[in-house]
Amino acid sequence: MIQSMTGFGKVTAELPTKKVTVEIKALNSKQLDLSTRIPPAYKEMEMQIRSRLLASLERGKVDFSMQVEYIGKYTPTQFNQAAIENYYLQITEIAEKLNITLPVDWFQVLLRMPDVVKSDITEVDESEWGVVQQSIDQAISQLNSFRIQEGEMLQKLFARKIGNIAAGLARLETYENERVEKIKARIIDNLEKIHATDYDKNRFEQEMIYYIEKLDVNEEKSRLGNHLEYFISTMESGKGQGKKLGFIAQEIGREINTLGSKSNHAAMQQIVVGMKDELEQIKEQVLNVL
Repeated sequence: MIQSMTGFGKVTAELPTKKVTVEIKALNSKQLDLSTRIPPAYKEMEMQIRSRLLASLERGKVDFSMQVEYIGKYTPTQFNQAAIENYYLQITEIAEKLNITLPVDWFQVLLRMPDVVKSDITEVDESEWGVVQQSIDQAISQLNSFRIQEGEMLQKLFARKIGNIAAGLARLETYENERVEKIKARIIDNLEKIHATDYDKNRFEQEMIYYIEKLDVNEEKSRLGNHLEYFISTMESGKGQGKKLGFIAQEIGREINTLGSKSNHAAMQQIVVGMKDELEQIKEQVLNVL
């Protein structure tokens, strides 16, 4: 069963003084492209978090973020009362000395001053970190479950599209004999138009055989059928097959293009156009396969 690279996981951990929300988003990418946004209190654990993510997620553009919401009366941000008093005294002294009017809204002025707000970052203890780790693992699990669900939908889509291409390939065979007869009739008609009635019949048959062999598509049909079967078996073999499926889709495209250039028959070319359309939809979606 294939998996999609697209995924999402979100878990909130309840702690005595705060809520920690872990969120992971993943989109398609050729490699694993990981970016993290971690609050200052958990910066020391960043390498552990990255290692956990790298071990669990194979490919994709992954955005990891943690948000902390403090609850109750506790907050790590405090006013620096000494600094505020100091700024107040200095401004008052300067205003008197220079005969400048004192500000009307003191708080607006003072709170803009440097260092009037200080953040008290406490160390994360082992019990708290254990809860946060569980939340990270749960978010990863949610993301992987999302990837599996998306992969199931992609697999059904691919199976349907490959089936449509295989059906088109089968329909081509109904026009094989008709195509050869039309080519033969067209050549004879052209010979008659130029009054070439006295042509060598044996030589004509030899040229016809050579011409028909050049337009023969049996090898292309055989290879295309094999590629379609290989695509299905690769898809069913498990996750981590995205790149391989992309390569097989390219080979399928080569055979379909050759069929189109060799067909030399309007109905066959219409079938080939339909096969190309199905393949393009596969190519668009295979980029999202893990």
